[in-house]
Amino acid sequence: MGRRKGKPSGDPVDGILLLDKPDGITSNDALQQAKKLLGAQKAGHTGSLDPIATGLLPLCFGASTRWSGYFLGSDKRYRATIRLGETTETGDSEGEVVSTSEVSVTEGQLQETLRRFRGTYLQVPPMYSAIKVDGQPLYKLARQGKNVERQAREVTVHDLELATFEGRDVEVTLQSSSGFYVRTLATDLGEALGTGAHVIALRRLGVASLVVEDSMTLDELTELPDYPERRARLAQVGDALNHLPAVELSIDAAFYLCRGQSVRAASLPKEGNVRLYSSSTGFLGVGVVQEPGMVAPERLVASGLKTA
Repeated sequence: MGRRKGKPSGDPVDGILLLDKPDGITSNDALQQAKKLLGAQKAGHTGSLDPIATGLLPLCFGASTRWSGYFLGSDKRYRATIRLGETTETGDSEGEVVSTSEVSVTEGQLQETLRRFRGTYLQVPPMYSAIKVDGQPLYKLARQGKNVERQAREVTVHDLELATFEGRDVEVTLQSSSGFYVRTLATDLGEALGTGAHVIALRRLGVASLVVEDSMTLDELTELPDYPERRARLAQVGDALNHLPAVELSIDAAFYLCRGQSVRAASLPKEGNVRLYSSSTGFLGVGVVQEPGMVAPERLVASGLKTA
């Protein structure tokens, strides 16, 4: 006879925690610690941060995990410190140094080179990443000493500014599209300058419209006395998705939308996703604009409906 599965541990907690991840642990470690502190059954993160990275890591619990893709695919904002004159196996300070060189770069040369990395271009993901090739994460292949060809992906850097430049250390702030690797930026910058480079500090400042100033640390969560007070810190999906335009539907339109039909709505943007509300039920879910004046359901709270 098969082994009978036990009841999942924890409670069906629902909501989104804006966590300020500490350095030195993986995103999954941070998730598991937060899950335990909240006494939650089900949890997931919205795109991992490297162990050396700190900053905003939205964590989804319960039914909110179904919405993680709307954060995963959103723009991100970072502050990074890049050290010139050294390359490492991983592109950051976790890896072994593999080469060193003298650094004689002026601020003018650095500013000029940084301009090349603004806008939309193709970026090759690093070997030390979770991207899978033939079912194997690249970082596992890298640890075996293998270097496989990676397909370049289109990324967009909306903003990239030099904050400070002291000796070999370059601090930058940037806003990028989903899927952008700051470690690859450091590696490519080092190659362009002829010095080599790697990331020595990275902090995520924002995800979509969420900001790190609104987050809390694991220590702060631990200091709260019980589950109810900790769970009270969770944001609801409708509030966390405030980077999407809000659209109010009539009671009749909400009725048909929740049955999978496209409906008419006022004040719609020309395209993209919107948050949908009804005065009778509050937050309904996310819709997608189909044509002028019409919106279709994409993911709804009540029924869990998802349509193409």
